[in-house]
Amino acid sequence: MSVREIRAAGPRAQELATSLLQRARRADPTAGLWEAADVQWWWRSPRRSDDVEKLFWLDDDGPVAGVLLTTWAGETWQCDPIAVPHASGLEPGDLWERALEHAGKHCGIGFEVPVSDDDPVFRGLAERSGLAPGDRDNTAWMVASDGPEVAPPAAGFALVDRTQRSDAPHPMSHRSGEGIARRLEQCSLYDHTLDLAVEAADGRTAGYALFWLDPVTKVGLVEPVRVEDGYQRRGLARAMLSAGIDRLAARGAERVKVSYETQSAGALYHGVGFRQTSTATWYRTARE
Repeated sequence: MSVREIRAAGPRAQELATSLLQRARRADPTAGLWEAADVQWWWRSPRRSDDVEKLFWLDDDGPVAGVLLTTWAGETWQCDPIAVPHASGLEPGDLWERALEHAGKHCGIGFEVPVSDDDPVFRGLAERSGLAPGDRDNTAWMVASDGPEVAPPAAGFALVDRTQRSDAPHPMSHRSGEGIARRLEQCSLYDHTLDLAVEAADGRTAGYALFWLDPVTKVGLVEPVRVEDGYQRRGLARAMLSAGIDRLAARGAERVKVSYETQSAGALYHGVGFRQTSTATWYRTARE
């Protein structure tokens, strides 16, 4: 089957990345670092990388490989070479070479490439490319039907979703900007009824959590979960997690995934039934 290369930016690139990651997940239930919902979550705020062209390779069934570039706070660049497992297309070495070449043209201050520690091919390529291993993070999964019993929030707090606060600013506005609600609505996998928050008695937002359902892969994604300073250690995160997982299962999710960095986050997720399945290392170039 022939493969052709194209370039795309903005919403078109997000659309192609979504299809690519859905196809990759259907090909392998656990391989790879990202879900389609991850790249949609990254769309929540305008980024310098929005207008940068990403590389995609398509066969007759759609995207089979791609190179994604994403900017974060402080102009940190992330490069993701992604290929559909067991599908014809670029050889891993060729994809890796194109990824570093493409990132090098746009990421003058250097960039990071996250690599699964279970992927010996990309790990070897990262080490031979002279990239330095940096931070690590963890991925955990659960069967959706095995989710925890829904825990009510502590006394004096209320769990709400966006259907109840449609006219109010999004609870993440102070971190991601006033346009976050509009940006999220541009994402095909975003469902405002899965967008939860906990409110204190005085109406202040004590915490928030977003839950994403991909109807193509039947995977639910937890991203993000946060309890604000001053409201922690009251069971609010567990209340949001248990309610969100229950909603995901009710809408057809078969499995639920979460990624995390810290031990405290891991303890929270393991406490509601997630089981760690893999780790990843972020390989870095030298910064100019």
